[in-house]
Amino acid sequence: MNKEILINQVIGILEQSGFNVSERCNIRPRSFDIAARRNERLLLIKVLSNIDGLKEDTAQEMMYLAEYLEGSVLLVGEKTRDQPLEPTVVYYRYGIPSVNIDTIFDYFIEELPPVVYAAPGGLYVSVDGSVLREQRIRRQLSIGAMASDLGLSRRTISKYEEEGMDMSVDMVIKIEEMFNTGIALAIDFLNVKNTNVKSRPHPVEKEPGTIIRSILSNLGIEVIPISQAPFSAVSFEHKENINQDNVSKILTGFSEYSGAMMKRAKLMSSISEVTNTHSMVIVNGYCKSEMIENTVLVEKKKLDTMDDFLDLMTFISDKVKKT
Repeated sequence: MNKEILINQVIGILEQSGFNVSERCNIRPRSFDIAARRNERLLLIKVLSNIDGLKEDTAQEMMYLAEYLEGSVLLVGEKTRDQPLEPTVVYYRYGIPSVNIDTIFDYFIEELPPVVYAAPGGLYVSVDGSVLREQRIRRQLSIGAMASDLGLSRRTISKYEEEGMDMSVDMVIKIEEMFNTGIALAIDFLNVKNTNVKSRPHPVEKEPGTIIRSILSNLGIEVIPISQAPFSAVSFEHKENINQDNVSKILTGFSEYSGAMMKRAKLMSSISEVTNTHSMVIVNGYCKSEMIENTVLVEKKKLDTMDDFLDLMTFISDKVKKT
């Protein structure tokens, strides 16, 4: 299956399950292919035939961007190395959960989350140790007797019960058959807790993101340069906690007025609609129009007349109201 078909399948499943999906990011380089939202759930999704093709800097930027937009990241693929991705199994590449199209269908359409994840050495399952202990006691099995039945040590059984130590798939099957009770925990792979963004190394900064920072910093605006997206930065009012409620965020670009700029602005508009952000391109020079769909175009010299973030947001709001 080629990437085009795989992306269309992902989009179809997301739309069927009630997601609003952005236009595809067809401008290189791109850290993600589509953004999708359902209620409060925002996803930034990368699609690769072979998940080993994901580069570390791309993964880093995806996670960094998702942190600021309060979303989750996901990689969808078909194989790793020369082996197909197993259905209902979660793989990880540079900390990003990676699944195949069957797992996507089960999770979003059938509402059946996976329970198995791949790690060095094989496939593993997280278990509910309290359920395991309860079932053992109910059947009046000592730790030693259970360990003997399973060919394990007493210490291993204790770790399963007290620390929730993960098990191999084969061991989970044996224990569930022994007690006729499920002990596997579902993997909510979209709620992976990433390291706080402030402690994570920032992706390599490039122009025009650094140019945007130099322009907007005088207005007391925080700017996070992005190098692998249709926009070049995420901008917001400078505050201690950027993820607090009611913080307006702006997908921001910088360019001369051109056909390529218009194409990017159109894509930015689609992404901003899904991510619940504003969209703006700072035009270096004369600007022939004020808007490209919902992306506001503002001449660089216009920003020199503004005092702060409020002035900028008022300018953006006034332009959007006119459309």
